[in-house]
Amino acid sequence: MKKLLATLIVAFATAFAGQALAQDKKLVTIVGTPEPQTQLMSMVLSMQALQQGASVYILLCGPGGDLALKDAPESATAPQKPKGMSPQGLMKKIIAEGGTVEVCAIYLPNKGVAQDALIDGVGTAKPPEMAARLLDDNARIMSF
Repeated sequence: MKKLLATLIVAFATAFAGQALAQDKKLVTIVGTPEPQTQLMSMVLSMQALQQGASVYILLCGPGGDLALKDAPESATAPQKPKGMSPQGLMKKIIAEGGTVEVCAIYLPNKGVAQDALIDGVGTAKPPEMAARLLDDNARIMSF
């Protein structure tokens, strides 16, 4: 009986430790490319990380920021093979599943638009917070 109890305690401790490790995983994805296939792949990999337990933060800069526009270019909204998903469509799913998406701090003023030009759920990054995300020991950084 004591062995069974000890085994159960170890099993639960291992499970909780695994969950804690998964919660510590952080992915920072930076998207600046105008290329729609590359934009979509950045979203595919970010979604996979989110589904595998990582916290996901996406920073959109320059042409990448156009993904967040309500009036986005067709390249951001056009379905792509093989699953008929668009970069913006998958980004919206990432937001719905708990990912964070922000445009870089200089995107809106240089685009000449205000926050209300962005789709729901997209914010504006603050440089000190962004720097902290990049410097976090548990963060992995992908740049596209």
